[in-house]
Amino acid sequence: MIERKALHAKFGGRTQGGIGPSAKTPNVMIFTDPIAGEKHGYYDGWMPDGLFHYSGEGQFGDQRMLSGNASILNHEAEERALRVFQGARGTITYLGEFAVEGWYEADAPESGDGPLRKVIVFKLRPVDTAPQRPGTKLGRLLASQDGTVTQIEVEQHETEKSFVQPNQQPYEAERREAKLVQQFSDHLRLKGYQVSRHRILPPGETRPLLTDLFVPDRGLLIEAKGSVTRENVRMAIGQLADYGRFLDARYRAILVPAEPRSDLIELVASVGQAFIWPEGKGYRSTNPEFLP
Repeated sequence: MIERKALHAKFGGRTQGGIGPSAKTPNVMIFTDPIAGEKHGYYDGWMPDGLFHYSGEGQFGDQRMLSGNASILNHEAEERALRVFQGARGTITYLGEFAVEGWYEADAPESGDGPLRKVIVFKLRPVDTAPQRPGTKLGRLLASQDGTVTQIEVEQHETEKSFVQPNQQPYEAERREAKLVQQFSDHLRLKGYQVSRHRILPPGETRPLLTDLFVPDRGLLIEAKGSVTRENVRMAIGQLADYGRFLDARYRAILVPAEPRSDLIELVASVGQAFIWPEGKGYRSTNPEFLP
């Protein structure tokens, strides 16, 4: 362990920030704080591929391969050692020397829980240390994922946002969605149907997709929305199309809290989908064939 100020006094490099290329010595020093980063959608750490994944710099807008990010990518061409430290300030711990194996892009929010943007994630191969087990929430999930599609329980309250914007509290609409799903699940179970959800990890992606509800006996894939707005309906149409690439879904429906207006019904019907909503002690659909 060493004080970061002492490290830079001896080896050069920036005294602040996550990436510190040195003009004084042939090193690029990078600093990671997994606990703080995970709260904001940055999952720095060991992954199931045996590599250390490290998020690039840039707090606002899409990250670009410039400045510190470029110094990581080009460290071998510039004959610099890439050295990783755990901790961002005060006393830090040296994790070892690494080399860039590649990089990819992922979604993460801007600083201050701002809008989503693209971030650069480097895959670092250990040079003088052994790979370790994944320690982040995302790393452990990826290690447990069995293939592209994994069936999970409806009551397992994972959401896509919990892996992309984990620090953001659920909106009221999202709480309504969860309640809608649970109530419709209970209704289906009382009628003798099995229900489930799925966690989907598309090839090449590192953030999972999470379906809201699936009725295997009917091939019915459902996306829930807490209010019947055009924006929500458009989003649900896209989500069902996305999930439907990986599931054998004969029917795709949007579960909403009330009967939609006619133009939205026409929009959903135009892509072969239907609405389902609660009415009285049961449920109605714009296409009765969709209802189990």
